[in-house]
Amino acid sequence: MKIHDKIDKFIYLLITLNVFAMILESHESLRNLYSKSFYYFEFFSIIIFTIEYFYRVIYNFKSNKKSLFKYVFSFYGIIDLVSILPFYLGSLMNLDGRFIRILRLFRLIRIFKIGRYSSSLRLFVKAMTSVKNELTITLFLSLLIILFSASAIYYLEYDAQPDKFSSITESIWWASVSLATVGYGDVYPVTIGGKIFAGIISLVGIGIVAIPTGVISASFVEQINKQKKS
Repeated sequence: MKIHDKIDKFIYLLITLNVFAMILESHESLRNLYSKSFYYFEFFSIIIFTIEYFYRVIYNFKSNKKSLFKYVFSFYGIIDLVSILPFYLGSLMNLDGRFIRILRLFRLIRIFKIGRYSSSLRLFVKAMTSVKNELTITLFLSLLIILFSASAIYYLEYDAQPDKFSSITESIWWASVSLATVGYGDVYPVTIGGKIFAGIISLVGIGIVAIPTGVISASFVEQINKQKKS
């Protein structure tokens, strides 16, 4: 086995252990009992991930400047940077507890680093990339429909429920969960017009969800067939 393959497997294992460490650290009893162990493991991981990041920067720089630019602004390049940057910001800057918690949330980004070492996730990324234009159009259409729905329900429900539909901005939450066909039930229309409109929007939401699902599924199957032929 080549040394490069061994390093990749080690990084893959380290990422996996980081995910488990984050899960275990969320338990207050374990966090209080093994706080130093969690910190030392985090520190060790950051050192390894930092070395990995700068190795890739130097390697791509030696290849050519275009490769460096391509890596730094690529999906995995950004993931590599974001996965280590919050640790240094939290250590070097005097930040309050709330901001520290937000920075620690970025540790979850390391999960996406697994994609570089997983053929299945790489295949999925290829499938997503190949239909990015279609997904962009669908996203733009979804945003327009959400804005229209929020505006309409605001005018239909404001008089009956001024506390829940106090503005178009507040109504965006209802429009989003309705179009996504989630329907949490915390906010809902009570007027006849609002109920009719909500029923129509729910049906439209099924189509909105189905379009990107179908596009991604077709692209994923296409990539699998290409892989089998190669």
